[in-house]
Amino acid sequence: MIATLEGKVSEKIAELVVLDVQGVGYGLYVNAEDYGKLNANDNAKLYIYEHIREQAHDLYGFTDKETLALFKKLLDVNGVGPKMALNMLSIGNVNQLKQAIASGDVKFIQQTNGVGKKVAERVVIELKDKVGLGQGSADSNIFVSESSLMSDEATQALISLGYSAQDAAQALEGIDSKLSTEERIKKALASR
Repeated sequence: MIATLEGKVSEKIAELVVLDVQGVGYGLYVNAEDYGKLNANDNAKLYIYEHIREQAHDLYGFTDKETLALFKKLLDVNGVGPKMALNMLSIGNVNQLKQAIASGDVKFIQQTNGVGKKVAERVVIELKDKVGLGQGSADSNIFVSESSLMSDEATQALISLGYSAQDAAQALEGIDSKLSTEERIKKALASR
C-alpha cells in the first residue's frame, strides 16, 4: 500500500498531476484546489489513496490529511465512488464541503458533476455527524444541534419551506423566542 509520495511535479495532464519520485512518474488524480496549488517543478508530498480494480490501478493524491480523511468518509456513502468523491471535493474547499454536509445543504453538494438529489441527501444523512465540526472547530458556532432543531417548530417550518437548517437558524436568530411560532416565522420570512 502506498501511503505518501514525495517528489517533483513534472507535469499536469488533463485531470492528472504527474509526480516524479526518483525517476518514476506517478499519475495522481487530485481535486481542483490541489490541482491549482501544484505547479510544474514544485516539490510536493501527497497523501495517497489507492483504488485498485480489475482493469485499473488509480492513485488519488491530497496535499493534506484532512482532505484525504473526508475523501475516505465520502467513499463510505453508498453510491459514491472515488471520482465522484473527488468531484465533491472540487466544488469548494474542505471546510465548505464539511459545512454543507453538517448544515444539510443538499443544493451545494448537488453542484457536483454527476451528483443528484438522492446521493446528496444520502451524503448529508450518513456524514452529518461524522464531518468533525465539533467543539474544536472555529465554525462550530454556526451550526445548530439537531436536537434543538427538532424541538423548534419555527425552524422546522422554515426547513419545510426549503431553507437549509443553517439558513433557518440564521433567519430566526435575534427574533424573540417567546413570540408565537407563527409570529417568528413571519418575522423570519420578512427579514429575507
